[in-house]
Amino acid sequence: KYSLKSPSGIAFSDFKGYEDWSVVSSARTDEVLKVIVANPIMIKAYKAGIPGNGKPFPEGSKIAKLQWSFKKSTEATFVVDVPDAPTQAFVIEKDSKRFPNTGGWGYALFNHDVAKGTMNADPAPADCGHVCHVAVKSKDYIFHPYQRR
Repeated sequence: KYSLKSPSGIAFSDFKGYEDWSVVSSARTDEVLKVIVANPIMIKAYKAGIPGNGKPFPEGSKIAKLQWSFKKSTEATFVVDVPDAPTQAFVIEKDSKRFPNTGGWGYALFNHDVAKGTMNADPAPADCGHVCHVAVKSKDYIFHPYQRR
């Protein structure tokens, strides 16, 4: 998977180690469970009050939204949804020189092919996520706040 590169030029290898990044938040839609993780640069910025303090995230900030289909647990003694198969990794990185037209953020989507046990780069361009993220321009284009622990 680390050899993959999106059409926008974002390499999945730029996110190497994401498996150990700190959790920012989680979410659930009718279709998927999501865990949002960020690199240490971005976590430090969150803890310093960004974006609530009106400052932008620093260059080198990276965040990944990891998604899974879900199922009901057959082991828990209560009703709970648990991750099933991975579906996508949506990644965003702050590099104002590379992505000046999208608020400094580059976006890429990598899809899981569960049957083959591989991932592939989605053909969406670098600004694919920007269209949605414009709604949170005042938060430096990032939807999820750092959740209290």
